[in-house]
Amino acid sequence: MKRILLQLFLSVCLLSLSARNADNADNRTGTLSSRLDTLIKYQLPSGSNVAISVYDLTAGKPLYSYQADKLSRPASTMKLLTTITALSRPEADEPFRTEVWYRGTIEQDTLQGDVYVIGGYDPEFDEEALDSLVAAVARFPFSVIKGKVYGDVSMKDSLYWGSGWLWDDTPYSFQPYLSPLMLNKGVVKVTATPGERGDSARLECTPASSYYTLTNKTRSRTPSAGRFRVSRDWLVNGNNITVTGSVDARRAGTVNIFSSQDFFMHTFMERLQARGIRCIPTAEAEVSYLFDEFRQDSLSVRMASYETSVQDVVKQLMKESDNLNAEAMLCRLGVQSSGKKRVSAEDGLSAIRMLIKKLGHDPDRYNLADGCGLSNYNYISPELLVSFLRYAYSRTDVFQKLYKALPIGGVDGTLEFRMKKGTLSHKNVHAKTGSFTAINCLAGYLKARNGHEIAFAIMNQNVLSGREARAFQDAVCDEVIR
Repeated sequence: MKRILLQLFLSVCLLSLSARNADNADNRTGTLSSRLDTLIKYQLPSGSNVAISVYDLTAGKPLYSYQADKLSRPASTMKLLTTITALSRPEADEPFRTEVWYRGTIEQDTLQGDVYVIGGYDPEFDEEALDSLVAAVARFPFSVIKGKVYGDVSMKDSLYWGSGWLWDDTPYSFQPYLSPLMLNKGVVKVTATPGERGDSARLECTPASSYYTLTNKTRSRTPSAGRFRVSRDWLVNGNNITVTGSVDARRAGTVNIFSSQDFFMHTFMERLQARGIRCIPTAEAEVSYLFDEFRQDSLSVRMASYETSVQDVVKQLMKESDNLNAEAMLCRLGVQSSGKKRVSAEDGLSAIRMLIKKLGHDPDRYNLADGCGLSNYNYISPELLVSFLRYAYSRTDVFQKLYKALPIGGVDGTLEFRMKKGTLSHKNVHAKTGSFTAINCLAGYLKARNGHEIAFAIMNQNVLSGREARAFQDAVCDEVIR
């Protein structure tokens, strides 16, 4: 009898302990919810709103949701949808490639035929890459091209801006003129070095090219000259770069250039000529280069190829929130998913919509306009962002590439100056930022104190103070980690 009573007593104790542990787990979840609710109530910037989704990847369950299905403008967190979709493709590791071919025959010192530069939408193609192509061409046994030189930009349609991009964001370098042939992201960097007080500063431009002109209106160490500024006559699609203002120390500025494909080809032709290669155009083509699609035949020979790895493109895309890299990924995604030679942004967006549907969401509930988030027409939700992050986490091949490219809190990229040492989020948050006027978002992964991996998305809207929005987001991350 005593044994039976002891067993009953122990059973009751175990049940009580189990119930208490369950209550404690519920309390911890409830505490997180109450803490985040308090943050929203007291620290959300005045006049703004927010939508939040938090998911425990380790436990496989939602942790917190606040208006998680609310449609919001994502700004650069749109890059997560583009990148995750692109990285999930079977051809994801295929490098970005720019090639030079000729079609014809080499007779003595002359190429009797045409040269084609084939654009593969490499967003990291720089001056060094261009010189490597030119050097490879120069190694062939000819110094005269008796024919035409073409740029092949047939990979993409002729729209050089994304849908919903703001016209007056040009000539800023964050809004490039899109083309499968890009040199230095279609951007010129101007570096100014001061001279004697009142004298013009010395200017150096990269990449060097006669495609643009330069007007120097700077004054060295002359505060009355105003602030240092680099611009161009963009209202008439001109490429006269004007540099103004006082230069009291070494300064640098950037400006985009109209018609990226022409900038590329013009500079390519200049570099060929500098290597002693002359082009003698045929009578019907008196210009130095044209644009046409390359069609390979038995007389075609590849002279040069330059490749950039997808990981290099993704790293720049995520760490520095590079818009060109995102649009290049979107275009390539369109080519790979549609099988077409010439694509538009819509072909890439269709591939993203297919993944949205695969993840159990209705694509018609959202509006996708570009791959980088510059467009004011994009509308998605935190729950959709978290669904994409969960999908990436479930695919080791995708997650490894994405995770190491994301900015790290307090360490690098667009999170370098946030989540400082001493905060819970320092080094524990790997996430993509997104911001433009009145929009500020943050989405990615963090590691909680209990070791769990968490996916989250915070979308602040109608907030003019970016500083306040960022402080709110950082506080949310701290509480989730806690």
